[in-house]
Amino acid sequence: MMQWFIGGLVLVTVGVIMRGVLRMGSNLQSRPGGLVPLHPDLQSIYHPVEQEVEAHSVILGITLNDAFTEREANRHEMAWLVVGLASGEWDRLRGLITGLQETLAHYLPETNGIVPIRRVTADNFKSRAVVDYVALYEFLDQVLFSSKQRFGLRLRVLLHACSLLSKEFRRTCREGSRTMDSTPEVWNQLDQYFHDFDLLAKETLLTLRTLLACQDPEGVQALAADLQNLLERGVRVSAPVMTE
Repeated sequence: MMQWFIGGLVLVTVGVIMRGVLRMGSNLQSRPGGLVPLHPDLQSIYHPVEQEVEAHSVILGITLNDAFTEREANRHEMAWLVVGLASGEWDRLRGLITGLQETLAHYLPETNGIVPIRRVTADNFKSRAVVDYVALYEFLDQVLFSSKQRFGLRLRVLLHACSLLSKEFRRTCREGSRTMDSTPEVWNQLDQYFHDFDLLAKETLLTLRTLLACQDPEGVQALAADLQNLLERGVRVSAPVMTE
């Protein structure tokens, strides 16, 4: 067992050193904040997706803020009713984000060239479940040399983190609404969940920018069509039911 441990430690150490030499752990270049520059044709594909994700995120944030306002006014039943509305918006945003992540994972195997990587770091998150999970990803990321493998790992982490966070959010909403919980601990959790969910959405958009910039013309056309279908499905799901 000690030999296996020492061998694994040596492997990790060598991996970290080699990544430093090859600059594989650096952030995306050409733009501050890790943004990949996009040609106007690619930007026209990216922008509608960005707008849709950000619109849902803003609506979710505003709704949760309203719930916090009701709670501060000691209207606890109303506060949890508003949280229920936020939960519906959370599900719509999650469907959009995870659909986008799955679409990107589908196109990754056919992507040509080196895929730039912007690392997801645990320090940027607040909820314990996501922090612990992303910390494990950071360890695995240290021993992968292929940019495509690291990109695939990033997509899996984003997808699983969204699922994990959504389960925690639904559990807190269910238990809180049953007991009308107004304790700071529970409401701080809701605040942390939204922070992390919004961050996962932004990381997913950055991942889309990266993959778009690495597609050949045929891949761009196919990806654009799938993204349009994804947006149209989201609109149909989110559209209000009209009654006479």
